[in-house]
Amino acid sequence: MTPQEIAPHIGKLNSRFEEVKAKLSDPTIYTRQDECRKISREHQRLEDFFKNYNRWTDFINQLEENRKMIINEQDPELKALITADIQNLELEIEGLDKKLRMALIPQDPNDSKNIIVEIRPAAGGEEASLFATELARMYQRYAETKGWKYDILELSSSGGNGGTKEIVFSLSGDNVYSRIKYEGGVHRVQRVPETEASGRIHTSTVAVTVLPEVEELEVELRPQDLKFDVFRASGNGGQSVNTTDSAVRATHIPTGISVASQQEKSQHKNKDIALRILRARIYEIQKAEEDAKHAETKRSQVGTGDRSEKIRTYNFHQNRVTDHRFGITIHSLPGILDGALDDLIDQIILTDCERKLKAL
Repeated sequence: MTPQEIAPHIGKLNSRFEEVKAKLSDPTIYTRQDECRKISREHQRLEDFFKNYNRWTDFINQLEENRKMIINEQDPELKALITADIQNLELEIEGLDKKLRMALIPQDPNDSKNIIVEIRPAAGGEEASLFATELARMYQRYAETKGWKYDILELSSSGGNGGTKEIVFSLSGDNVYSRIKYEGGVHRVQRVPETEASGRIHTSTVAVTVLPEVEELEVELRPQDLKFDVFRASGNGGQSVNTTDSAVRATHIPTGISVASQQEKSQHKNKDIALRILRARIYEIQKAEEDAKHAETKRSQVGTGDRSEKIRTYNFHQNRVTDHRFGITIHSLPGILDGALDDLIDQIILTDCERKLKAL
């Protein structure tokens, strides 16, 4: 990216930065907490952008000066110093260039939200249920490296083999959705099961759904639109979980969406969990309907995040993880399953940003 390419964006961003600063200087904004948080985040984002932009332009100017100097420089030691400085400047410029490219993309309003993740085996029987367990563990370990909070909301085991029939959990922390939103879709695993005597590679799939968690004000659930049923829980809730009617099923009558929760022993807690998941699912439907209105502009983009889309393959035989939407392959499968996802996600975000910039 060159200063000429970025120039058309600078004027608009600078005007917006002045507007944001003016809003923050108004004492009344601090009485409106939601708006204050939103404006404060935007102020921080724009402030960081212009700090990086100013450093980037300074480094580009220094690089041009050094390249002119080295042409006529005869002193070997001084020439070596200038050469080293040029190399350092090029690395700095490259790093800042990536940050500026990403900052130019219109921010997803959900990026700062916490999320609810649902993982279910799709095709492949026992192997799929076992891999569902491994994916849930992968995200849990990744959350630990990021300092995020991991809470299981619903869990159903698949027999006694350690497999998972369904797991629903929340991740809470800084900008969780901005990184995990790319995980929604069908994950395919190719490996030889432990029970396979002939050594034949099996292919199984697991469906992952990523939902931004929304506040009550964002999705209104009117009491007259809700139906609640209570029943006796069973499964993974702990001792005495199935001796009282603690499980709750919440149904949103207008959409027909139904969510059951039995993870907690308390009926009240299960009701809260069911409403959290229900609210997130309804929001996702509303978001999909809104996105459909802009389908024409999104048609050329790869990797829409559709939950029916096969997004990734984990090939154990080749120690390979391939993300099909962005053409990224990493040969470090054990590390990724152990939660070392940053390298993969960073590449995905950068590629996604580059595509969006071209679309702009």
